[in-house]
Amino acid sequence: MLRSMTGYGRHTLDTDLGEFSWELRSVNHRYLEVSLRMPEDLRGLEPQLREKIAACINRGKVEATLRLRANAGTLKEVAIDKPALQSLAQAIKVVESEISSTGPVDPLKVLQWPGVVGSGSDQQDAMAKFASETLDIALADLVATREREGEKTADMLRVRAEEIDVKIVELRDIRVAVVARQREKLLQRLKELDVEHDSARLEQEMVYVMQRLDIDEELDRLGAHVSELQKAIKRKGPLGRRLDFLMQEFNREANTIGSKANDLDTTGASVDIKVLIEQMREQVQNIE
Repeated sequence: MLRSMTGYGRHTLDTDLGEFSWELRSVNHRYLEVSLRMPEDLRGLEPQLREKIAACINRGKVEATLRLRANAGTLKEVAIDKPALQSLAQAIKVVESEISSTGPVDPLKVLQWPGVVGSGSDQQDAMAKFASETLDIALADLVATREREGEKTADMLRVRAEEIDVKIVELRDIRVAVVARQREKLLQRLKELDVEHDSARLEQEMVYVMQRLDIDEELDRLGAHVSELQKAIKRKGPLGRRLDFLMQEFNREANTIGSKANDLDTTGASVDIKVLIEQMREQVQNIE
C-alpha cells in the first residue's frame, strides 16, 4: 500500500497528572527528519520517542509537539535539585560581583530555572508512560492519514497508467499508416522529378525509412514500465524512490518516441504520454 509523506495525527489523553496532547504533522522530504517539541521535564524521553517515530515512518519531515497541561494540585511536593540550585546561586554571586546594580534575586524566578525544580521519580515515570502511550495513538492516526492519501495517489497512478496503455495501442495502430504515407511521399517526389526509378532501390530506401521511424522497442519498454508500475503500487513498504526511478525510465522512452516522430499523430501521442508521465511524477514526489 502506498503512503503519502503528507499527513496529520493528533491524540489527547486526560490523566490524574494532567492532559497530554500530541500533535504530529508531516510533509515530503528526501529522508526522515524529526523535529520534537516537548516540556523540558520530559526531554530525557527524546531518544526513545524518536525511535518510536522512526519505527513507523521511513521518509518525510515530521514535526511532533507534546503539550502538557498539569492539573492543579498535582505536585504534592516540590522536589528541588540542590546541586543545580547551588550552581545557579554561585552564578548569581558572580554576576552580582561584576554588576553592582543587579537588584534583589526573585526566588520564584529561581524556581522557574530549568532543572532546579523536578518531580518525584514515581511521578516522572508516570508522565513518561502517558507521553509514550499518547504518542503511539497519535502516530497510528498519522500513519492512517498518510495511507489514505497514498491510496488516492495510487488510484490516480492506475488511471494514468491505463491512459498510457491506450496511447501505446494507438501508436502501434498508426505505424502502418505512417509508413504508407512516407512511401507515398517518396513516390510523389519521384513523380514530380519525372524520372525513371529503380523499384529495388525504392524498396531499400523504404527499409531505411522504416528503421528510422521504428519505435516498437520503445513501445515494448513503455508497456513494461506500465506493468511494473501497476505491480509496484500493490506492494507494501516504502516505494517512493523506486517509483521516482520508474518515472525517469518512462520519460526516457517517451522522449525517444518523440525524437523519432515525423508525423503529427505520433508527435501528438508522444506529447500526451509526456503530460501523463509528468502528472504521475509530481504525485510520486510525495510518496514515502
